[in-house]
Amino acid sequence: MTMFADLSRRPGGTFALLAVTLLCLLAIAAPLIAPYAPNAIAPANRLMDPSLQHILGTDHLGRDILSRLIYGARIALGISLSVIAISLTAGVVLGIVAALSPRPVDLLIVGIFDVVTSFPSIILALALVAVFGPGLGNVVLLVSIVFIPHFGRVARSQTITLRNSPFIEAEKVLGAQTWRIILHHVIPNIIGPIFVLACMDIPVVITIEAGLSFLGLGVRPPLASWGNLLNDGYVYLDQSPWLATFSGISLILATLGFALLGEALRDTLDPKLRKTL
Repeated sequence: MTMFADLSRRPGGTFALLAVTLLCLLAIAAPLIAPYAPNAIAPANRLMDPSLQHILGTDHLGRDILSRLIYGARIALGISLSVIAISLTAGVVLGIVAALSPRPVDLLIVGIFDVVTSFPSIILALALVAVFGPGLGNVVLLVSIVFIPHFGRVARSQTITLRNSPFIEAEKVLGAQTWRIILHHVIPNIIGPIFVLACMDIPVVITIEAGLSFLGLGVRPPLASWGNLLNDGYVYLDQSPWLATFSGISLILATLGFALLGEALRDTLDPKLRKTL
């Protein structure tokens, strides 16, 4: 509770907590909250303006925009959390291995990180998805590869800082095995900055997924991805502005919420940045 209180006092912290909480609730309770089935087609109701029947209007197939936005939140959050979980786990493992291994192994892993990070994230994601094909599973796996070096570099640098610490040397003298030192001393001491980085990477993943789906290389229809909705809204923008407007607002609020949450967490967890309240 103390952390949540600290977050709420940070600039943008309250908005971040509200936005992220709302997004999580929408994703979890989508079947209960959505007024219509997200893929229910009703040609007679196509491109309707907002009304009491359809609060945010309908798209070109008569599908309820609000329902599709709610299910789009589930897709956005599910993909972003899956990508972060996979890339964080793989990055931390590779980073710790690099820091504790002989120099040739360290140079090899760092070289792989350099190759991956030499390409802009969105360009590399586009190239990988174009080669291996679109789809929900491919998007999660291939975007995860893009973000592994983000966590690997932080884990490696933090582990290098810790590996010659007196308490680590004391554990080695006492005969502690390497896995025990990693689990009980290394990971607990490096997880803070990595957790902050994860929160700040979530909006980037959401944006990349939406961009891939907008281009037809991400989540495939009829799944309700915000990128797909934005593309449909763009195609029919001259007939109805509502789909593009509301899907764009959803993306802005989600990415801004997670970005502000990451910054607030950074200020809260880093003693050097902690301010006197």
